[in-house]
Amino acid sequence: MTSLSEKVDNALNEARTLILGVQVLLGFQYRGFFEARFERLGSAERAGKLVGLVLLLVALALLISPAPFQRIVEDGHQTSRLHRFATRATEWALLPIAFALGLDFFVVGTLVAGPPWGAVFAVAAAGTALFFWYGFELASPRRRRRPEGIMNAKHDEKTSIDERIRNVLTETRMILPGAQALLGFQLVTVLMDSFPRLPSSSQAVHLASLAAITLATILLMTPAAWHRLVEQGENTERFDRVAGRFVIASMVPLALGIAGDVYVVFRKVTGSPGAGIAAGIGTLALFYGVWFGLTLAVRAREGGKRRIR
Repeated sequence: MTSLSEKVDNALNEARTLILGVQVLLGFQYRGFFEARFERLGSAERAGKLVGLVLLLVALALLISPAPFQRIVEDGHQTSRLHRFATRATEWALLPIAFALGLDFFVVGTLVAGPPWGAVFAVAAAGTALFFWYGFELASPRRRRRPEGIMNAKHDEKTSIDERIRNVLTETRMILPGAQALLGFQLVTVLMDSFPRLPSSSQAVHLASLAAITLATILLMTPAAWHRLVEQGENTERFDRVAGRFVIASMVPLALGIAGDVYVVFRKVTGSPGAGIAAGIGTLALFYGVWFGLTLAVRAREGGKRRIR
């Protein structure tokens, strides 16, 4: 039998693997809106790019969610409920990724071979992903019983300090790739020909988003520096607390930076400031709701009491 500690480690590492894939797709998705050929796309292809972006953001929010859940709800400990939550988050995140792939192949297929082939490529890409990510597993004769609901608390043994330090560093590595991808996109966007043609307000929002993502990246890199320079590599209770706070703090500007760039993209595509504002607010509500709203609700449901013995 796999130990709980190993199962939680595996769940977080699997989420990190998926985030690495999503960050590549997300970086290209963002950049596509500022390429010269985007202006010549039809309305269906533009809509496909927008919906694909939204789906990848939903997937990113879900894949990162185990990190704040462990910090806020479980106080950094490894629990069976955390394992169930991470499993459900991964399970649901794969769905929007599959459909985002289909939409991207719709755009590619339409540009290369025409709209009918675009639809064929979209169905083939999304169908292949759904088969290997869901159908293949559902058909497996050795598939295990579905885990219990995430709201069901279970008393687990206290996690050792060494395991908690390993967890918080894993959480940092989960979030950092997404921040890095966005930071790279934001820095390159300023050098693209389409950027000076954006409204001055959109340029200002982009710069503010760049500052927010930069701050998030700096905060995520701070635990490594603290561990080396302050703790001299020792695993201490203080480092676990400090690193956990930096992880949670980084997610505040990260969500703001993502929402800001969503505003820029939607305003550019639709030409409507109102659509950009609505998309930005919706994105912020999605990330804060999944990362903080859900976790704080679960914590409040238990009265803020520690469940770890």
